[in-house]
Amino acid sequence: MMPASLLPAWQQAKAEGRRQFVVLVDPDKVRASEVPELARRIREAGVDMVFVGGSLMVEDRMKPVVVGLKRDLDIPIVLFPGSPLQLCHEADALLYLSLISGRNADLLIGRHVESVPFLWQSPLEVIPTGYMLIDGGAPTTASYMSGTPPIPADKADVALCTAMAGQMLGLQVMYLDAGSGARNPVSLKMLRKISHTISCPIIVGGGIRTPERAGEAAAAGADIVVVGNILEKDPALMRDFATAVHGVTVEG
Repeated sequence: MMPASLLPAWQQAKAEGRRQFVVLVDPDKVRASEVPELARRIREAGVDMVFVGGSLMVEDRMKPVVVGLKRDLDIPIVLFPGSPLQLCHEADALLYLSLISGRNADLLIGRHVESVPFLWQSPLEVIPTGYMLIDGGAPTTASYMSGTPPIPADKADVALCTAMAGQMLGLQVMYLDAGSGARNPVSLKMLRKISHTISCPIIVGGGIRTPERAGEAAAAGADIVVVGNILEKDPALMRDFATAVHGVTVEG
């Protein structure tokens, strides 16, 4: 049963040490006719949530993909938008991303101002999220489109201070993302350092290619583990990823 409000549910899961697994769906890579089969795999794998979005949306498939997933699944569908164009009322919630790892004012507040007329009338639950790009060893669409360099992978202290600043500013969730196509995921050292200091839920994604690494990320402090690219290539792995993440329980 889907909770009435996601953020308190995420906070409760963190307090109880329960890790959650998310499949990231890029609307550009899924046709409406493929959604029923995708939803079946998601349901059978025991996925906790679906994030929908991408850094660049070439074709406007957001609404049909979201509507199809909502029709076939009883889990939260959350927008993970690359721009104000990637919004639709039919989802359950929106990660309201503020790119706190960069110095692009447009992505700190500018795009948010543009989106207000839509969101003010929307039933979407808006979740204030500190978005942190972490160097994954290769240029990514996210870093290119945002016009900002990622935090170096070996600068855990910089990432920690960035996350702490975001929490002090009132952001409710931190999202550490190595980006789509990253060679390397966010380091376990960085995850441990941040998770031991901040109190809000931590999401991690990008470069996670094996169930083992997903489990390690969950054990290192990621409350929500997001996987996308590898499942587009081999969707049969979905259950293994979910099992690896759900198998991690830590003291809250």
